[in-house]
Amino acid sequence: MMWQVLSSWVNRYLGDEEAVLLALLLIAASLAVLALGDVLAPFLVALVVAFLLQGGVARLCRRKVPRLAAVIIMFALWVGAFFAMLLFIVPLVGRQASNLVAQIPRMLSQWRDTLSLLPEKYPEFISEKQLSELISYASAEAGQFAERALSFSVSSFPNVVAIMVYSILVPLLIFFMLKDKDELLALLSSLLPSERPVMRRIGVEMNEQMANYVRGKAIEIVVVGVTTYLAFIVLGIQYAALLALLVGLSVVVPYIGAAVVTVPVAMVGYFQWGWTAPFFWLMFVYSVIQALDGNVLVPLLFSEAVNLHPIAIILSVLVFGGLWGFWGVFFAIPLATLVKALYNAWPRTDDPVSMSE
Repeated sequence: MMWQVLSSWVNRYLGDEEAVLLALLLIAASLAVLALGDVLAPFLVALVVAFLLQGGVARLCRRKVPRLAAVIIMFALWVGAFFAMLLFIVPLVGRQASNLVAQIPRMLSQWRDTLSLLPEKYPEFISEKQLSELISYASAEAGQFAERALSFSVSSFPNVVAIMVYSILVPLLIFFMLKDKDELLALLSSLLPSERPVMRRIGVEMNEQMANYVRGKAIEIVVVGVTTYLAFIVLGIQYAALLALLVGLSVVVPYIGAAVVTVPVAMVGYFQWGWTAPFFWLMFVYSVIQALDGNVLVPLLFSEAVNLHPIAIILSVLVFGGLWGFWGVFFAIPLATLVKALYNAWPRTDDPVSMSE
C-alpha cells in the first residue's frame, strides 16, 4: 500500500517530461550554489548589479538612446557611485567602527556601574550574587567578542588581493551581462527544450519579480540609510554613519532586521545621553523612520510583489539564510515567491490510482 501511494505521488508530480527536467535543474542549481558559493560570489554580485542597472538601460532605450550607449551611461554612473562609496563612505564607517570598538571598555564600565545599583533598588528581583555572575558572564562574552573582532581584522588582510581581483572581475561581468543580455539569454534558452510552457511562465514571472525586488530593495536601502544618517547628524548621536549603514542594511531582512538593529542604536544613544530627553528623541525619530519605511516606502516600492504571509517571509529568511548566507537572506522573498510560483505552475498529471482501490 505504501509503495502504491508513493508510485501515485511520483506519477502525478513527475509524470510529465518537463516536470522531471525542471526538478533536475532545480537540484543541480541548488547543489552548485551550495558547493561553489564562494566561487560564484562575483557572478552573484554582478547579477544583482546588472538587475539594478537593467531598468535604467531599458528606460534610456525607450527614449531612443542606442542600447550600447545606454549600457555605457548606466555602467559609468554605477562605477562612479561605487568609487565614491569606496573613497568617502567606507573610510568614514571604518573609522567610526574602530572608535566604537575602542569605546567598548568604557561602555561596559558605565553599564557595570548602572547595574551595581539594581540590588539596592530592586532586591526582590536580583541579588548581589546574581549580579556578580551576570557581570562576569558579560565580561567574558565581551572579551571573546573583542578577540574575535581582532582576529577578524587581522585575517581580513589576505583578502585584500581577492577584493582587488573582484573589483576588476565584477565590473567586467556586469558590463558584458548588460551588453550581451539578449545573446546570453538566447544561449541559455538553446540548452532547454523548445516546448517548455511551464518554464516560460515561471521564467517570465520570476524575472519581473526578481528585478523589481532587487531594484526596490536597493532603493529602500539607500533611502532609509540616507534619511537615518541625516536624522542622526541633526540629533548629534555618535557613530552616525555606522549606525545609519546598519539601519539601511537591516531592511534586507524583513521584521528581524529592524528588531536587531534597534539594539545598537539604543545602546549608543543610552551610553551617550543616558535616560535624558535626547535619548528619547532619538528613539522617537528612529521609530518614525521605521514606521514610514514599513507603511509608506515598502508599499510604494513593492506594490506589484506577490503577497506573502509574514510567517512565510520569516521562515524563508531562516531557511535560505542558513543555506546561502547573506545572499540567501537578500533573496529570501524572491526565492519564497519562486517556491510559490513553482507550486502553482508545476505540471500535474491525473492520479492513475483509483480512489476505490
